[in-house]
Parts: sequence; structure tokens; C-alpha cells
Amino acid sequence: MAYLENIRTFIRVYELGNMSAAARDLRISSAVASSRISQLEEHLNVRLFQRTTRALSPTEQGNLFYNGAVKIIDAVEEAEAEISNVTRQPRGTLFIAAPIGLGQRFLAPLIPLFKNDNPLIDIRLRLSDRKVDLAGEGLDAAFFLGVPEDSSLRIRKVADCDRVLCASPAYLERKGVPKTSEELVDGTHDCLNIRYPGAPEFQWMLQSQSGVKKVAVRGPFESDHGDVLTSWALDGHGIILKPVFEVAEHLSNGALRTVLENEPPVPVQMAFLYTHKKYQDPKVRLFIDFVVPHIEKALKASVEQVRVESEAPSNIT
Repeated sequence: MAYLENIRTFIRVYELGNMSAAARDLRISSAVASSRISQLEEHLNVRLFQRTTRALSPTEQGNLFYNGAVKIIDAVEEAEAEISNVTRQPRGTLFIAAPIGLGQRFLAPLIPLFKNDNPLIDIRLRLSDRKVDLAGEGLDAAFFLGVPEDSSLRIRKVADCDRVLCASPAYLERKGVPKTSEELVDGTHDCLNIRYPGAPEFQWMLQSQSGVKKVAVRGPFESDHGDVLTSWALDGHGIILKPVFEVAEHLSNGALRTVLENEPPVPVQMAFLYTHKKYQDPKVRLFIDFVVPHIEKALKASVEQVRVESEAPSNIT
């Protein structure tokens, strides 16, 4: 098992390009990660990485070994999956990614419940609003909001999520209520945008009588953390575009109010993404089958909460 752990450590160091990042990912210290790499190099009698004070890069032998190492770990995981199918006791570690708001609200509370029912499975939950690479980051599955770009992935759809444009009463009193989406472009209103490395240009997809239109919004602030945008909106700094479930509480208590209801955002698909190979892993299917019904129920509850509260009239014009 020590040799397999050394190989797993090598794979994560290779993929992340950083010893400390790999150590954090594997929940070990940098010293342990470095020791495992040294043991592997001693066993193979080759140098796998070139190390300097500022960078770490694979050697030619490291590049060659990576391809074989991945096959070794894949074979072990497939064998473990076969055993799990026979014994009906899935075991191992699941690496799951999700957007921050979705993960905090839905997945985080469900993981302890799943663990209680499946004590042999551990969960590593990674929350980020940036785009993730399932294979490159060693993920088993990722929660997704939007339209996947990689057609080779399997998709387990959860729901179509309605989205809203909303702002605080203080902002609307100061800047006025937008009448058309053109006011989001001409500088009349401030839009709060999410931005992360590789993110597309700011374009909000809105529905109008003539069809879907792309609105290149403008605003003074941006962040790679969705909840930061919500906080700015609550503090009166601008308009945000959000799935209803992320702002349901604020809409229901009046801290945020919807705008441009005649030009609502296009709904976004919520889904689980995973590779074809991971679909064969029983613990992946078990996890997805467990959480999806809970999330569907929570989504319906959040939408119903907003629908009931929205019947109360607003005095902001």
C-alpha cells in the first residue's frame, strides 16, 4: 500500500505542478509528500522532477512514468469497484466539486447523512465558483450550473433552475428601478459580476418577447466568489444575477428585490458531471443517487418560498 500511496502522491504532484498544493489535496504535510516522491525516485532509480527554489517540473522520465502511473491507479480503482459490486459494500474516497453557493446550501448538509449510511466511503468536497477539470484535478464528479462544454462527460440532470436579477431596496431607492435591460449596458446601473481565470466576458442571457438576448453588462465590482457578490448586493452596491435558490432567503425577507421581471434571465441547468469510467464506480452512483432527491426537494422548497413571499406588494418604484 505504501508504494501505491507514493504513486498517488506522484500523480497529484505531477498534475498540480506543486508539492504543497498536492499535499493539501491529499490531506498530508508537504514533508510527507516530498518523502513519498523521494522514496519513489529511489525505488525507480530515476529523477522524476526537476526542483528549484521557485519551480518544480517533471523530467523526461517523470513524463513517461506518469502515463503508466495513471494506468496503475486506474486498474486498482477498477478492481476495487469490482469488489464493491460483489460485496455490495462500496468503499474508498470520493472527490466531489461544486460551486460555492450550491455546495454550501445543498451538498454540505447531505454529506454527513451519506457518511452515516455508507461508513466505508470518505468524501472530499471542493467548493469553487471557477470552472473545474474533472480528469486533471482527480475529481470523481462535479456539480455544475450551466451548459457543459465537454461532450465526452456523462450528465445526470438534477433540475432547471430559475434565476433572477435582484438588488437591495437601498440601491433601488438611490439608483431607481431599471425599466429595460439597456440600462444595464449604458452605465445607468451597476452590475456585480463573477470573474475567475478563463471566465467568458460578462454577458447576461435574458429572455424577451423577441427571444433570448445577450446583454453585455457593466459594473464597478467583480469577484470569483458568488457569495461575495450577494454580500455586495445586500449592501446596496449593485444588481446581481443569481439562481433563485441562492437568494431565496433574501428575497423572502425583503433584503433583495427582483428587477426586470419582464426580461428574466434564462434558466440554468443543474447537473452532476462525471466521466464514463467513473460511472462504473458504484460509490459514485451511490452518492449521486443519494443526494439528487434531497436537492430536488430543497430546490422546490426554495422556489415555493419565494413565490409565496413575492405576492406581497413592493412600495419601491
